[in-house]
This record gives sequence, structure tokens and C-alpha cells, in this order.
Amino acid sequence: MPVPGQAMPSGDTALWVRHSPERIQAALVTLHGGPAADHHPVRPWQLSALRMRPVARIAASAVPLETTLLGQVRYRQRGWNEGAAEVDTLWALSELNRLTGDVPVVLLGYAMGARAALRAAVHPQVLGVVALAPWLPKKERVSPLSGRSILIMHGDSVPPTDTEPMDYVQQARAAGARAGALVVHGGGPRMLHRAGVWQDLAARAVGQVLRPDNGEFSPVSQAWSSDRPLVI
Repeated sequence: MPVPGQAMPSGDTALWVRHSPERIQAALVTLHGGPAADHHPVRPWQLSALRMRPVARIAASAVPLETTLLGQVRYRQRGWNEGAAEVDTLWALSELNRLTGDVPVVLLGYAMGARAALRAAVHPQVLGVVALAPWLPKKERVSPLSGRSILIMHGDSVPPTDTEPMDYVQQARAAGARAGALVVHGGGPRMLHRAGVWQDLAARAVGQVLRPDNGEFSPVSQAWSSDRPLVI
């Protein structure tokens, strides 16, 4: 794991800070998607990055902006590239620690970014992960997740090469997490159909991960206590 405060090997920053209040008590960090292999540099106008913008904007409405830093992981390359995105996420969390100290962090990731977020949940500051249409290949390893909250949201079908989300949820629970899965009926992997539902549920999940004791009863809290995916 990167040493807190240490720069990335390339000398670049892995964390793009979008909003930083004077008094920081928590952080919401987003991670966009990407292909399995692509060594080209990331550009802000690529579709996987653009797809996360409305989700991130709505999710920000679920946190107290006067005390919550909003950030985004800046990958060095577009693709997963045998775990490069995971490494970049851990560097971003290291930089965040240098900026804010040991504040709790919620990771909100899409596709490849969801996989990176789930891998990086091992970081001690991570309170939980909201994983949207996650790319989870077969036999994806599950990090030690004691005390974390994990919510996986996906569409009706999962590619045959991927782990079934509920299988991952059960492994996450065995690893100590509060975990659950939501199915967006009619929703595809690009989150375009029923986009408002994806965005609203993502925001609710972020809010409930950050404030687990607020007593709100919602599809998110139902998913955490269910033995099967909750269909919305």
C-alpha cells in the first residue's frame, strides 16, 4: 500500500479535488470506468468519465458539503491494465490522507472504477463502497472488509464472464462487511436506461454509508439485510 503523503511514481497527482471545504470531516471519491486493457492516457471527455458526471453530481447532494471533500481518482491510463487502476486508487487515498488526515471515505465507482473501489476498500479510511455496474471477473478476490458497507447495483443481466453480484456479496459478508445488491430492472451496464433511478439510488447509498445510524428505511437498507438481490 502506498505510504501516506508519498507522491506517485510518475510525479503526478492521483486525486483530483473538486470541492474542499474549510473543515473536512469526510470525503466522497468517485471512480469512472474503463476497458480491461488500454495504456493511453485518460481524457476528461472520454465516455466512461462523462457517464459518471451526473451520478457524482446527484451523489454530492446526499452529503453535507460544508464538511465533505469531493474528489475523483485520476488514473494514469485508461484501462485496468493488470491492476494499475487499483494502484492509482490507493495512491489517491494516500494523497487524501495527506490533505485531510484520517477522515472516513466513501468510494463511488462505476464498472472498472467499481472494481478498483472494491479492491481499495482494504484502505483503513474507507468506510464503504457503492459499486455501480461493477466489472467483477470470475474468481475476483475479496479484500478484508471488516466494518465496511458495500452496495452493488447492476442491471438485469450479468456477463457470463463475470462473478454473480450476489456471490460477491456473500463473500463480502463472510469477510466482515455489511453488503447487499440492488438490481435496476431494465437497466443496462451503461446506466442509460432509467438513469434517474441509478442516480437516486447511488445518492441514497452514499448517504447511508456515510451516516449508517440515521435510521432511514430504504431499498439500500433492505438490500443490506436481504439474502437475495432486491429488484427496483
